[in-house]
Amino acid sequence: MSLTRRDFARTSAVAGAGIALAGSVGALASAPHALASADTETADEPSGNAADRHGAGYGPLVADPAGILALPAGFTYRVLTHTGRTRLESGEFTPAEHDGTAAFPGPRGSTLLVNNHEMDGPRDEAEFPVPLTEGLVYDPAAPGGCTVVEVRPDGGVAEWVGIAGTANNCAGGSTPWGTWLTCEENSDRAGENGMTKDHGYVFEVDPADRRANRDPKPLKFFGRYDHEAVVIDTKRGHAYLTEDADEPNGLFYRWTPPEGFRYGPGTLRKLADDAGVLQAPRCYDSGGRYVDDLSRATRTGTVYGVDWVDVPDRDARTVDVREQFGPGEVTRARKLEGMWWADGGAYIVASYAREESPVQHDGQVWFYDPKRRTLTLKVLLGVNRDPSKDGAFDGPDNITVSPYGGLVIAEDGEGVQHLFGATDSGRTYPIARNELNIGTEEEPEFSEFTGVTFSPDGKTLYANIQEPGIMLAITGPWKRQRRWNSRPFDRAGDSRPAPSS
Repeated sequence: MSLTRRDFARTSAVAGAGIALAGSVGALASAPHALASADTETADEPSGNAADRHGAGYGPLVADPAGILALPAGFTYRVLTHTGRTRLESGEFTPAEHDGTAAFPGPRGSTLLVNNHEMDGPRDEAEFPVPLTEGLVYDPAAPGGCTVVEVRPDGGVAEWVGIAGTANNCAGGSTPWGTWLTCEENSDRAGENGMTKDHGYVFEVDPADRRANRDPKPLKFFGRYDHEAVVIDTKRGHAYLTEDADEPNGLFYRWTPPEGFRYGPGTLRKLADDAGVLQAPRCYDSGGRYVDDLSRATRTGTVYGVDWVDVPDRDARTVDVREQFGPGEVTRARKLEGMWWADGGAYIVASYAREESPVQHDGQVWFYDPKRRTLTLKVLLGVNRDPSKDGAFDGPDNITVSPYGGLVIAEDGEGVQHLFGATDSGRTYPIARNELNIGTEEEPEFSEFTGVTFSPDGKTLYANIQEPGIMLAITGPWKRQRRWNSRPFDRAGDSRPAPSS
């Protein structure tokens, strides 16, 4: 069902009123650290310091004598896995390129973490590939996959293979039934780059049941493209997926399951390759005008209506999925990255936009409300003119919603790299800084943070430094931040029809 122009104009005006009550409408986010609030700090006011003065965050970061991770006073970290140093149960070294991660309650009080390893190209070129464990291999020519890390109450750590033989396992997403959907950000065909099977798919990994992971099956109904992340609508059953691509820019997808389908462990593997309906978004503003690219939004609080357009050939047999749409048919965005399902909708990251996009920025976070079928811009980072300077954030990537309120975001930008938080009023604050220089003293280089996620009990924040490949557990005096206001429309109501499936 499409929304009428009159319906959307009326309800977007109502939405704007709700946002104004929350204190965020009309805030132009032009500073490198600017976010969704009317009282966002200015370009001359570093985000961390400004947040501290207003009571957000945990104070300045303290340099790490070990040269790995700067944290606020009172916080500590522990290295759980380290590529080339720690070992799997089977004896091989921990694989490289740590990426998307999720945490699940494990047996006897343990925590199970599923960790993607984002490696591509021929397997023989990877120094620390995911081991080809019998029964868990999709394509023996591919170096990527997932490992499962068990953190026990006594401090013990064990790691084993969840899936192997996949490529560029990037973000992904957890499911309400306790499994992990790992996404290939690589759509090589068999015969390309040494691959023996087609890639560009989503696979399911069960951290608690090793037998369920045998004979990996690509979930082809989600489409074949450069996948980034996926979330599941816990109420309506839709899956939402992001694509990290350009030339042309990538898309944000919705998959509707077949009528009568019931989710649960192992049920996705039983679906046909063409099950359900895969669709891409077509957005429009409150005046009913078509929006070609999400970078067009230059103010936080911007609300777009969303219609959904069927994907003609989801397996991209002859034409890449995103290239199957002509001008005016869909809405695109550069670097669509991490996602997180919370507050009845999906938080979606667009990491940056450059010359390939209508408007440049250094990061957006959107909130998709499936009930109202709207996208609302929550976070906007202006172009960071000096990435080497500490205090300004750029290039958001993986994301999670904190049990203490607000968002926690992993930075994959230029120069200095952080984990940073954002309060409901839009103030940013630093949580951690990567101090592990993988470059030289003359030309320092710091790898991105990935896989940010809290433990089931909310006491530990897990995150990775992608290179050289380190999984970290961060603990300390967490405190409640002001609740992120992701549902401003609830203040004013909405008479719009419910979305169609």
